Amino acid sequence: MANGLPVEGKAAGQRIGDLARLAPTCRLIASVGKVCAQLARAGKDACIVVDNTGVVLGRLDAEALSGDPEQTVEGVMEPGPSTFRPHVPPLEMLEYMQRHEVNDALVTTSDGRFVGLLRREDVEETVHRSKREEAGARAVAAQAITTEVNDEHRQRF
Repeated sequence: MANGLPVEGKAAGQRIGDLARLAPTCRLIASVGKVCAQLARAGKDACIVVDNTGVVLGRLDAEALSGDPEQTVEGVMEPGPSTFRPHVPPLEMLEYMQRHEVNDALVTTSDGRFVGLLRREDVEETVHRSKREEAGARAVAAQAITTEVNDEHRQRF
């Protein structure tokens, strides 16, 4: 998948970029107080720090936002958070999230532009749904093979 273009073949399955949700963003020079007020209006308690082109610079969680309201975001953010590319398969991402006990992850393009926030519960739901669908498809295929074998057997006798 390049530059958000559609994919074909085996790669056409769902990817984490499809699951990423919009999340609040702010700039380095914003004050903690201003960001807190905006987040409160939106019913959120954290945001992603981006530059003027949308490149992820850091992350603000509720703890960072509980400090001095006059301080700038730059002074309290978690700089350089881990990010993941949109093309990562959900199962691979779920395994990573479980191993590292991560409940959410930032999805960015290869040049670091923010795509969205990936929630573990969304990844788990997608993986479980995919496994159920695969099991159903296998059952249908097995039934078709059984029917074909039975038909061949009847034709012989």
